[in-house]
Amino acid sequence: MLPDLEAVIHQTGYFVPIGLVAIAAFLVVESMLLIWADRRRKHGMINQRLSVQAKTGNEQEVLFELRRRRGLTAGGHYQLPFIAFNRLVLQSGISIPIGRLMLLMVVSCAIGVLLAYSLTGSPFMSVAAAAILGLIVPVAMLFAMRARRRKLFESQLPEAIDVMVRSLKAGHPLTVAISVVAREMTDPIGSEFGIVADEMTYGLDLDSALNNLRTRAGQSDLSFFVVAVSIQQKTGGNLAEILTNLSRMVRERARMRRKIHSLSSEGRFSAWALSLIPCFLFGFIMLTTPSYFKDVESDPLFMQAVYVGLGLWLMGVYVMRRMVNFRI
Repeated sequence: MLPDLEAVIHQTGYFVPIGLVAIAAFLVVESMLLIWADRRRKHGMINQRLSVQAKTGNEQEVLFELRRRRGLTAGGHYQLPFIAFNRLVLQSGISIPIGRLMLLMVVSCAIGVLLAYSLTGSPFMSVAAAAILGLIVPVAMLFAMRARRRKLFESQLPEAIDVMVRSLKAGHPLTVAISVVAREMTDPIGSEFGIVADEMTYGLDLDSALNNLRTRAGQSDLSFFVVAVSIQQKTGGNLAEILTNLSRMVRERARMRRKIHSLSSEGRFSAWALSLIPCFLFGFIMLTTPSYFKDVESDPLFMQAVYVGLGLWLMGVYVMRRMVNFRI
């Protein structure tokens, strides 16, 4: 029996607008994603210094702005008296002004105190929550950002040295070679070398500018570059050949780091597992049997045992981290 063509046409005509709307929505979303991806790709092709320079047009203002974004004064000094924390902010590469960062940490402390006190009513828990949300978590994030930035800087450094070598062999002076790196390479190394070029333009000598670069980056291989350039400037020699050998050495050190990282992966996984199992076990007990510690929580020895156990756990985490953390 043949289907009713009129009913089929009617039903098809009913679903056609819905299908067209769905296709149009899909195309709009896809076009937005493509535009976003293209902008992200173009943004990644330039570094932060060139972006700021395109907005202001004044190289001195660019230098001051980049310093302020990194937690420094316009003259290049630390903004905070806490040198270690200010250096951590500087080397993490975060572009939030340090005053705003401190304000966010204070607000996080206040939120931790209010939440913990409203839920538990314990001053001790309130102080612990404030320390975790306002101090431990932000500092841990800064450490993670610094480690990620150092790895990226390490991967870019040989290529930057090669760019300088090609520029030097073409007959350019060292300052021009540094400017080529600042113009051609992405962050973090592009903006860092750009700051070096700007600092030399506005009065700093080469040694001071390179030492500032080493402080801002905090990457160990960069010390070899700074020392090699400083010695060559004082004693003379073929800088292009020196930098060629240095690039080869940096690549070999990076290859050795990756090899050690792969060989120690099993130990690091075991350390992470042994460190997190007590936390997951405590959370599982509190979720499944909240009254598990009811019978002993009033005992005066209970909290002492908790503190001792927590101290032993932290000591174990530290020892395992030292066992699997290799530096080269």
